Amino acid sequence: MRNRFRGITVRSGLLFEGPAGWGEFCPFLDYSDAECVPWLACAREAAFEGWPAPVRSRIPVNCTVPVVSAARAFEIVAASGCSTAKVKVAESPLAEDCERLEAVRAALGPSGFIRVDANMMWDVDQAVVAIRALDRAAGGLQYVEQPCPTIEDLAAVRRRVSVPIAADESIRRAEDPLKVAVAGAADIAVIKVAPLGGVRRALRVAEACGLPCVVSSAVETSVGLAAGLALAGALPTLDYACGLATMALMTGDVTDSSLVPVDGFIPVLSTPPVPNDAFAADEETAELWRSRLQRVSDTSELNPR
Repeated sequence: MRNRFRGITVRSGLLFEGPAGWGEFCPFLDYSDAECVPWLACAREAAFEGWPAPVRSRIPVNCTVPVVSAARAFEIVAASGCSTAKVKVAESPLAEDCERLEAVRAALGPSGFIRVDANMMWDVDQAVVAIRALDRAAGGLQYVEQPCPTIEDLAAVRRRVSVPIAADESIRRAEDPLKVAVAGAADIAVIKVAPLGGVRRALRVAEACGLPCVVSSAVETSVGLAAGLALAGALPTLDYACGLATMALMTGDVTDSSLVPVDGFIPVLSTPPVPNDAFAADEETAELWRSRLQRVSDTSELNPR
């Protein structure tokens, strides 16, 4: 990783090939085997089934700004070519978050869109104070993603602020994402293909949510990102830029056909790109992932999702 992101500096995972192409299995290392089951289902779908036909050929994307200095935030956005920026907040003091947003607005100009992601780090009162301050600093926020942990808290915040609220973890980490009731607590649903079990299942979740959707990455390589693009390509409507330009967060890729934006868009592929061995793991790491794959496969057979 170019910067610490979600507490990690190295992203690892396992790639495997099937008759339909390559799949990527890369749940974060702190996830339980049960939590990893849908990630494996997503990888299997890519490798063995393929994806539904898309209804659009390219996806508008946002650039992602991690917790960096205001000067660095300006550089990231200015170099991205994107007209929408997603900015990580709540991991640093509010004053620093506001400075970062001011720099992002300066880089985007008045017509760009800014969204922020707090990753559940606020309580209701903290969220209300922070959202109002961040909205002022940004010159207007498109939405705030997952400001608080629970659906009840999201609903409480939504009643007290004018900025739209997006639900992420409340959907993908729900016991049953197909049944979670977010319509009264959020204006937008953020959906991630791997945690939801693949393109087809994520499409069902999107339909069940009944909200406009933003497809976001789980910091995969281009092999995994291709599944997210397939999901965004297959949604009946797509009103917002998607969070799929995350290769910029990493120092390299596992394929020569890296999925990076051009003028703010990434194309939808019919199959995942073919990997190379540029970032092949050492044997100890490879064995860790082979063992994890076996455990999660066993768990999947016992508890299919």
